[in-house]
Formats: sequence, structure tokens, C-alpha cells
Amino acid sequence: MKKTFSAAAFAHYESAWHFSPVLDTGDFLFFSGVTGTHPDGSLAEDPEAQFRDAFEFLQAHLAAAGLGFGAVVELTSYHVALRRHLAAFQRVKDDYIAAPYPAWTAIGVSELITENALIELRVIAHRS
Repeated sequence: MKKTFSAAAFAHYESAWHFSPVLDTGDFLFFSGVTGTHPDGSLAEDPEAQFRDAFEFLQAHLAAAGLGFGAVVELTSYHVALRRHLAAFQRVKDDYIAAPYPAWTAIGVSELITENALIELRVIAHRS
């Protein structure tokens, strides 16, 4: 059984982009490319604010599933200018993600689907 949903503020993403913001398979939940985009499509110009917005966006999706950050088992982060912003990203990530830490892979990319986005998070969570 698969079910798809999203946080209320981002419910339009499924119809606008034709993807599942969150795909719930029962035990595991798969979160599609979470960026720091606001519901109106805008992005913070400050990298650290944009990273925080991405984690807030993820937190809203987790909450819609009845979960918190402790359910995250894998995090893949895609970064524009990875080395330039990594320290800021790690500071923000550490405000949301605590031990036991999920598996994490950070990948540098040249661009993301959302213009001026610096980060995109792919997340797998486990419902225990």
C-alpha cells in the first residue's frame, strides 16, 4: 500500500510538479527533493537561512506524517557550491538532526531544479 501526502502549505506541489512530496509505503517514507523554497516559490538569499528553510520544510512534511527528525534514517544533500557553504549547512543540520545520526551523503552539483536554490534534501524515514 502506497500513500502520498505533503504538508498543507506545499500541497500544490503534487499537482504542479507531478511527484509525491512524501511517499508512505507503510514502514518507510520517502521525501522528494526538499529545498528551502517558500510556499510562494521564493527563496531566502542568505545561504544559512535557505538551509534552515529546507529543514523547516522537511519538518512540516515529517509532522504531516506524524513523525519527527528521529525517524530519519537516510539523508542525501545536494549542494550548489558545496565547499563554500558546507560549514553553514552543518551548523543548521545539527540544529535539527541529533544522535543517533542517520546515514548522510553530501553531493556537490552545478544547479538544482529551483533557480537560485543552494540545497536539496532527499530523505528516507522509518516508521517504527
